[in-house]
Amino acid sequence: MKKAASDHGIKKGMPAIDVNAYLAAVSQETRVVLEKLRKTIKAAAPKAEEIISYQVPVYKYHGPLVSFAAFKNHCSLYVISKSVMETFSSELKPYVTSGITVHFTAEKPLPAALVKKIVKARIAENELRVKLKQK
Repeated sequence: MKKAASDHGIKKGMPAIDVNAYLAAVSQETRVVLEKLRKTIKAAAPKAEEIISYQVPVYKYHGPLVSFAAFKNHCSLYVISKSVMETFSSELKPYVTSGITVHFTAEKPLPAALVKKIVKARIAENELRVKLKQK
């Protein structure tokens, strides 16, 4: 008997121990979109550490950069920065946004070029914060 999906788009059971396990627990359609998102994030931030935190994939480089999650009816990219959200607000208009979060679906995924720009902006923010702390 197949496990039912929870409200978070993840099959019920133990929390994922790594991103591969997280992706294995989502529907095939969602997995394809999130695997592309993962690949884009990793290409834009090759030095970032990929972890599971608060039961979702998180990318860290001098602190959190971005994270993503699957839900029953959408996916989310957590940008973790209001200023980066504002910088890309015109490009994010086709998507539902809330605070530091962008919602998207498998039918309407985020463009890789936009994700790269967001991740690069987050890297710059984190590097600047570290530089300012060192002074």
